[in-house]
Amino acid sequence: MVLLHGLGLDSSNWDRVAAGFAASHRVFALDLRGHGASDWPGTYSVEFMRDDVLGFLDALGLGPVTLIGHSLGGSVAMVFAEEYPDRIARLVLEDAPPPFAVGDRVPIRPRPDGPLSFDWPAVEAVVGQLNDPDPAWWEKAGSMTTPTLVLSGGPRSPTSPEQVAQVVARLPCCALATIPVGHHVHRERPVEFIAAVRDFLKWRP
Repeated sequence: MVLLHGLGLDSSNWDRVAAGFAASHRVFALDLRGHGASDWPGTYSVEFMRDDVLGFLDALGLGPVTLIGHSLGGSVAMVFAEEYPDRIARLVLEDAPPPFAVGDRVPIRPRPDGPLSFDWPAVEAVVGQLNDPDPAWWEKAGSMTTPTLVLSGGPRSPTSPEQVAQVVARLPCCALATIPVGHHVHRERPVEFIAAVRDFLKWRP
């Protein structure tokens, strides 16, 4: 099981969830490029992060994995599944932004003062990309065969129920679970999050 964090966070964000899955899985939580202890190369995109994940799996010789991504990590995970479907057994997208352009763009804020645990240019690059995603992301989603769980944060999520429904309808092998706590489902309700993922891993589409 490989866990991918959201923008501006790092692998420690998964600590409680990782501990909950450790009895049944080998669990790996990564720092995406520009975050935490990973390199801060100054060049950032969802595709670069996707290929970093591939390099990690190759370096450890990991076979098909359960890939779980939150927010930006969900975007990385989905694009990974589109490009490398043979490397994934199951996919979980936790409150990920929709892979298509929406009306309300996320503003790119000025850099906060002081030191950060992530590289600010990563925010500028990735937010710009998620506001105007590659149309191929949506196109390829229609042919994905990986069993996928879309896990929504409900009405308090920045992704609307209508957008969630579009994603679920687009993915050919998809289940939906909603835990209505907003964007950070695994942080706010780790027990319910783990239970939803475990139920999904037993799901036979």
